[in-house]
Amino acid sequence: MIKGKAVYLNRLYSRMKFKTMNIGENISGASPPGVFVGRFGYPKVSVGPLIPPQHGDTKIMDTPEEWFEKSKQVSDIIDFRFSLIRGKRAIKIQDVQNKTVRTLQEIALAKNSMEIEAEFTKKPRGVFFNEDVQPFGPSAPLKEMKINNTKMEPHMEKVYYDTDLKAKDAIVDLYDKGVVVSAIQKALSIGAFGLEKNRKLVPTRWSITTADDTLGLHFLTNVRNYPLIENYQVYEYTRMNNTFFILLMPTYWQYEFLEAFIRVLGNEEVLFSDWEPNTGKKEYASIGGCFYSTRLGILEFLDKHKTQAGALVFRESYPNYTPLGVWLVRECTRSAMSKRPKEFDDMRSALNYISGKLWLPFSRYKNQSVLLKQSLLTSFFKGAGNLQYSSFL
Repeated sequence: MIKGKAVYLNRLYSRMKFKTMNIGENISGASPPGVFVGRFGYPKVSVGPLIPPQHGDTKIMDTPEEWFEKSKQVSDIIDFRFSLIRGKRAIKIQDVQNKTVRTLQEIALAKNSMEIEAEFTKKPRGVFFNEDVQPFGPSAPLKEMKINNTKMEPHMEKVYYDTDLKAKDAIVDLYDKGVVVSAIQKALSIGAFGLEKNRKLVPTRWSITTADDTLGLHFLTNVRNYPLIENYQVYEYTRMNNTFFILLMPTYWQYEFLEAFIRVLGNEEVLFSDWEPNTGKKEYASIGGCFYSTRLGILEFLDKHKTQAGALVFRESYPNYTPLGVWLVRECTRSAMSKRPKEFDDMRSALNYISGKLWLPFSRYKNQSVLLKQSLLTSFFKGAGNLQYSSFL
């Protein structure tokens, strides 16, 4: 048994063998736009642009919200993500007035792809894989960077110059104006909004979770005031060697995410999980950013339909699964919630349906789950009657 999701994923990353792009010390291309802020060395971090050796409209390369819509497969995503070359320069997180940072803010806030010329101190090497962040190609220290003038996305520009607007409010405002989550996350990472005195660089993987969590809690404030759904609803979706089953229950808000990696490395079957009660979650989720990305997709749906429910999520990742970032679970959740659900009158029927489609024996989930161990939930396996909401709180 492999202990700890981080340990398991590190073993998975170590097996991701891909040929690095051969590129010289100079590059000219159109950034999607894309930037990346590392976390090693914090509070002094490596920041820089993501640049492909091609020109024109490259927006698709850093807009995961479009990847399902445009039928991109794992191989497509790896191909264009690995063509993004990362330049990096070490800068203190508070130094948002730094010339390099100001240039990167222009890139992150750009309305369209931006032409960039960059020179590195040495030839870029390597590739980057992570469960939280989209992969990218070779990287090298940045020696010089020049950008063409471009227009900022209007809503982004407004919050950029509003130095009295809190970052939390900027995130919600941009979302309400139709700015996609991935663009908000980039702007947040490069210190492009928030109170002037509080602006700072935020490692990309942290900014992704911050945006997902902030938006999720915003929706939850509304969802708590909506009436409960009347039955049990199962939403499902399969994509890129992942399957999601999302069970909405007629309870006040509570949420648990169980994820299994099944024979991804070999013969292993490992299960990780975390949950939050109706009162909320104070500590960071043990399973990482996927917890917040999935929760956002569910709460978006509940807020849109003006209903409240508890949510129990089963995710299974199968052989040939490739870690591409938490955008995958967010977009899989959104896609699942856009489908017509299977509806059931009782918990037992809903769980029987789900258990019949899971690869991992359902007893594994039942033994690990907090919500499924609740005394009243357990009774549903014995054919108990209607659910009493207060028993879950």
